[in-house]
Amino acid sequence: MRVIVTGGGTGGHIYPALAIAQGLLAREPDTQILYVGTREGMEARLVPESGLDFAGVSGKGLPRKLGSELFRAAGNSLQAVGETRKILKRFHPDLVIGTGGYVSGPVVLTAALSGIPTLLHEQNAFPGLTNRILALFVRRVMVTFPESIEHFGVKKKVVQVGLPVRAEIGQISRAEGSRHFGFQPEKKTILVTGGSRGALTLNQAMVTVLKNLSLRPEIQLIWATGKETYQETSERLKSENIIWERSHWRVVKYLEDIPQALACADLSIGRAGAASLAEIAVAGKASILIPYPYAAANHQEHNARSFVRAGAARLILDQDLNGAKLWKTISELLTDESLLEQMSTAAGNLAQPGALNKIVNLCRETGRP
Repeated sequence: MRVIVTGGGTGGHIYPALAIAQGLLAREPDTQILYVGTREGMEARLVPESGLDFAGVSGKGLPRKLGSELFRAAGNSLQAVGETRKILKRFHPDLVIGTGGYVSGPVVLTAALSGIPTLLHEQNAFPGLTNRILALFVRRVMVTFPESIEHFGVKKKVVQVGLPVRAEIGQISRAEGSRHFGFQPEKKTILVTGGSRGALTLNQAMVTVLKNLSLRPEIQLIWATGKETYQETSERLKSENIIWERSHWRVVKYLEDIPQALACADLSIGRAGAASLAEIAVAGKASILIPYPYAAANHQEHNARSFVRAGAARLILDQDLNGAKLWKTISELLTDESLLEQMSTAAGNLAQPGALNKIVNLCRETGRP
C-alpha cells in the first residue's frame, strides 16, 4: 500500500503522524510512505531524521487578524493545492492521512476531492475549524477524546481511537528511570516541562518553587525550561542567588529522555497538549496542567478540563499562575499520598495503549487494496 501522511507546524501534529507511519511500516514493511509537510516547518527536519521520505509544499498558518498576512497565507494555501496535485499524480497513493496543522488542510482536501481514500486524526478535545470542515469530505475521522465527537457534524464517520505514544512510555521501571538521572527511586520526583520553546510564565513561577525546593532536599526535580527561555531563566535564577546545579535537580534546556523522566516522576507539571497528555496517561502520572492560552480555539484548556473531570489533574490557568500558587498546589499533592495515588490511577484509566493498533487497522480497512 502507498500512503501519504501529512501534518505539521507543531510536534503535537508531527509526532502522531510519525507514529502512524512507523506503525504501518511495522505491520507491513513493504508499505511505501511519503510524508508531505511544509518546507519551513519542524517536519522538514524531523521527518528526514526519522528515515521517512519527505515532500515539501508551501504553507503558512492563517493569522488571527485581517491584513496582508492573511492574503499571503491564503496564497500559500492555493499554491500548496497545486503542489499537492503534482505529488498525488506522481506518488499515486492508496490512502492519505492528515493529523492537523495548516499543511494538512490543502493536502487532505485535494486528495479527498480527487477520489483518494482519506482519514483524519484529531488529537484535541475541541477540534479545530480546519478538521471540522475536512470531516465533511474524508472517509473516517479518528479522535482522541470522546468530548470531541459532538463537535463534528458527521458523527457516523467519527471513531474514538486515542493518540499513539512512543513505545517506551510506560515500559520503563521507576528504578530504571531514577538510575538514568542519578536519582534515588524512593524519593518524590517532580517533572516540569513547558514544550520545546518553553513556557515563560511557568518558568517564572518555577523560580519561586525552586526557592522552596532548596529547603526540601527529599524532593527531586527534572525541569526542562525550553530552548528559547533557558538563558533568561538561568539569569533569573542567578539574580535570585538560587544554585540549581544540584545532585537531586536536573535543570536543562530540552528533555530528550521523556520516557525515563515520566518513569521516575510522581507529579508532572506543564502545558496540556494532546500528545503530552496521552503520554502522561499511559505513564499513569498525576499532573498540574497550565494550558497554553493562545492555542487555537483554546483547545489546550478543553484538553486539561477533560483530565480534571476524570480526577487525574489539577488545573491552573496561565493568567492565574504565580509561584506561590504553584508551590501550594505542589505541596498539597506531594504531602497527600492517597490523593496522589488516586490521581495517578485516574490518569492511567484515561490511557488508550491500543491506539496505534486501532489506527493501523482503520488505515488498512480504508486504503485502496
